[in-house]
Amino acid sequence: MHPDGAPRVGMVGGGQLARMSAAPAAALGIDLRVLAVDPQESAAQVIHDVVLGRHDDLAALKRLAEGCAVVTFDHEHVPPAHLEQLEAMGVAVRPGPSALFHAQDKVHMRQALTDIGVPCPRWRVIEAPDHAAAFAEEVGWPFVLKTSRGGYDGKGVWVVEDEARAAEVLAIPLPPGAQWLAEERIEFVQELSAQVARSPHGQAVAYPVVRTVQANGICAEVVAPAPGLPGERAVEAQELALRIARDLHVTGMLAVELFDDGSRLFVNELAMRPHNSGHWTIEGARTSQFENHLRAVLDLPLGSPAPVAPWAVMVNILGGDVPDLYSAYRHVLARDPGIKVHLYGKQVRPGRKVGHVTVVGENLDDLLARGHHAADYFMGVIDE
Repeated sequence: MHPDGAPRVGMVGGGQLARMSAAPAAALGIDLRVLAVDPQESAAQVIHDVVLGRHDDLAALKRLAEGCAVVTFDHEHVPPAHLEQLEAMGVAVRPGPSALFHAQDKVHMRQALTDIGVPCPRWRVIEAPDHAAAFAEEVGWPFVLKTSRGGYDGKGVWVVEDEARAAEVLAIPLPPGAQWLAEERIEFVQELSAQVARSPHGQAVAYPVVRTVQANGICAEVVAPAPGLPGERAVEAQELALRIARDLHVTGMLAVELFDDGSRLFVNELAMRPHNSGHWTIEGARTSQFENHLRAVLDLPLGSPAPVAPWAVMVNILGGDVPDLYSAYRHVLARDPGIKVHLYGKQVRPGRKVGHVTVVGENLDDLLARGHHAADYFMGVIDE
């Protein structure tokens, strides 16, 4: 316990989501402890209380939980049985293992969402090429094949255009415990993300629905609010996210990734933690997703999700031709004093998320140009 009575929060995972939770934790006077695999992991560089160990090591999880008011996550990969053991010891785990399992296993998620009447692409568990052909008779080629566990940022996802390609993919070894999930390919006009925060006693807030743009399976750009999205469809997305959070008993942040086909919304993925589509909230909302996640898991009153400007643009910085990212600061910051840069302290590797930039204001075209210029300079796409 902190000298002034403030609680300690234990966060499993030492990535950039834990790193970006450090500032709001400090502002709230909360002790933040992280479980990291390496002292040089992103969050371990900036948080003083670090437990070294793996997320699937029960002994390490117990060391993290010792003296913590609550344990939460910067990724969803912790074995549910380990979390149940922590709960049996009296540790508050938020979101709990039964909720988190929906984000760990896509078949489990699809079934749960279907059961509560949430619109999803048509889906089926398949095991063989003839199953794929039968599914294609219903939904048409191409369709999407996913591993039910272990995929992220476009990994573990294939678009298959015929039975031969489906057979090739089905021959790939599955992660332990995983199944093949076939999903209808939705012809969408845009991808959206609806984020909500929900506390254990049921208070919830909804952030503006954002448009996300993916490149090679990785989120490249976020615009808040989603441009041109009709008000009634934005409200529908927020209501869907609030209903999912309630019915699946989520505590903390929930991101609901959606396909918009121009007339209907379909749920694509769930993330039960702060999410890339919410990084804009650090500068662009009254209360960031990271602060509201901490407030929610501690059952504190939630902060306002209202935007502070008409538009916010977030552009991811992916590893490119600039190994020393700090060297880009002088140009980027001098050229645009209004830009905000977040670097994650990660080794630069091609295509890896190593940071993001955010810019807020009134002219969306101007903000997009400024955000992409800064990110492109960090990535070595441009040099002026």
